[in-house]
Amino acid sequence: MKYCKVVLLVGTLIILFSGCGDSEVKVLEENYLDTKLGKIENKKLIVNVTEPDLAKKILSKKPKSVSEKKQRFKDILVPITTLVFKQLDEQYKRVKKDIENNKNREYIELLKEEYNAQTDETLLHALKPHPISIALAQAAAESAWLTSRFTKEAYNIFGVWSFNKDEPRIAASGLRGSKTIYLKKYKTLKAAVEDYYKNIGRNWAYAEFRKQRTITNDPYKLSEYLGSYSEKKEVYIELLKSMIKYNKFHEYDVIKDSIN
Repeated sequence: MKYCKVVLLVGTLIILFSGCGDSEVKVLEENYLDTKLGKIENKKLIVNVTEPDLAKKILSKKPKSVSEKKQRFKDILVPITTLVFKQLDEQYKRVKKDIENNKNREYIELLKEEYNAQTDETLLHALKPHPISIALAQAAAESAWLTSRFTKEAYNIFGVWSFNKDEPRIAASGLRGSKTIYLKKYKTLKAAVEDYYKNIGRNWAYAEFRKQRTITNDPYKLSEYLGSYSEKKEVYIELLKSMIKYNKFHEYDVIKDSIN
């Protein structure tokens, strides 16, 4: 397929939180998150974070079949999600090591504030990324395989609501009672994936899920703790499991068996 030809060069790891001032972010970027990922060895598509129009152009084209729709989803989202996962996993490992060695406490305290974590342990729960397969299953379910209006117009692939009138957002077509529902609008698909992981790391509804992902990397077991993500509850959990299995999303998991 013609759209499976782009490769992205990624430099230093991007800081993921918005609560710090510019000077704090600069110091953290220079002194802490200095990992260079280099060239992504993947022949499939990675949508450049500086070229959102490329993604918009690709997503505007209607797939000719279900198989093409699913393949396009994988070509676009697997590389992006894998990149985000590796960045977050590196951050988690560094913070865990620093906690064990009692280093970089200023940075750790900033992260605790950003993630509403009261202890070092709950911070680690918040930072450890869950398997890529779960993120892919949720993205597929929430974005209709990257074909939804919210995906095309706002790169919102996880159905993330917006309650802040000052942030970029898009209105849903229907009402909830008498209220208009808004969804967040992102600049890129990568930004949407980053925010998704951060939301899981911060929201009180996923506290048990966060705890469990430090115990197991089994996507099927972890899916049991995501009922709060949807009003469908148990039906949603079974949907995620079936999507992971049927679409073989587990094959994209970077870490399968070990807990680090």
